[in-house]
Amino acid sequence: MKDRALVLGGGGAVGVAWETGLAAGLLAGGVDLTKSDYIQGTSAGSIVGSALARGLDPKAAYDIHLAAARAPAATAAQTAPPDLSKLISFMMRFPTDAEPSLDLRRELGEFSRSSATISEDQLLANMTALGAAGDWPERFACTAVDATSGEFHVWRKSDKVDLVRAIASSCSVPGLFPPVTINGRRWMDGGMRSSFSIDQATGYSRVLAVAVIPAPMAEPMVRPRLEREANILRAQGAKVESIVPDAAAMSVFGMNLMDPSRREPALEAGLAQGKREAERLKQFWN
Repeated sequence: MKDRALVLGGGGAVGVAWETGLAAGLLAGGVDLTKSDYIQGTSAGSIVGSALARGLDPKAAYDIHLAAARAPAATAAQTAPPDLSKLISFMMRFPTDAEPSLDLRRELGEFSRSSATISEDQLLANMTALGAAGDWPERFACTAVDATSGEFHVWRKSDKVDLVRAIASSCSVPGLFPPVTINGRRWMDGGMRSSFSIDQATGYSRVLAVAVIPAPMAEPMVRPRLEREANILRAQGAKVESIVPDAAAMSVFGMNLMDPSRREPALEAGLAQGKREAERLKQFWN
């Protein structure tokens, strides 16, 4: 078995901020996530994970995201968060003891392909602005779902696709962003199969999973999925630990993980939680 794998789940703009803060806090406490042998991201996790895989110092990433959240232009542009009610109604149908069926994923794909959204070019520009551009890190992977067939895929360097497009496809939230064209097919958010897909990090002796739980009321749905996937790896001999938002983090998330106004408090909550979690994880990770 190879050694350390890091799996970062989805969670919108709030999840990007919290995971970024968490990585910085863990580093301050002596746990360096950039030392992972494999880094897999889904949606928000693909943005954070690609930066870690390129070796960007977590504290530097924290400072970049904090400056962006505080920028006058960003503050002025903040509007009401998007309506995710239709997407949430789909996700409420996800089973806790299995991944969503192909039929359900195809329904989501139809919703993704037919929704009025920003253009694909604009989405790619947004991903580039978030730092997604560059050479594909050897140890990085991100997840996506075919918006027509419902097929799940983990993008890797060996696929020889553009990094920005791969990350954008992993972040293409149905109803909010357009599916992304790669090799003549259109792809949507990997979270339409699983918010984390921990079970794809096979062949590693230690796996650290970071999963966003948006609110306490969501825990009965999210936690069983997290444990089900983790147990698949445990059955293969891996040791698996997880980090989920603590009460302090969930208290600042709000009800909509796409709300950009929540980025700064989520960054700060992640930083504080990471410092606390580091002591628990030092022996496991180092």
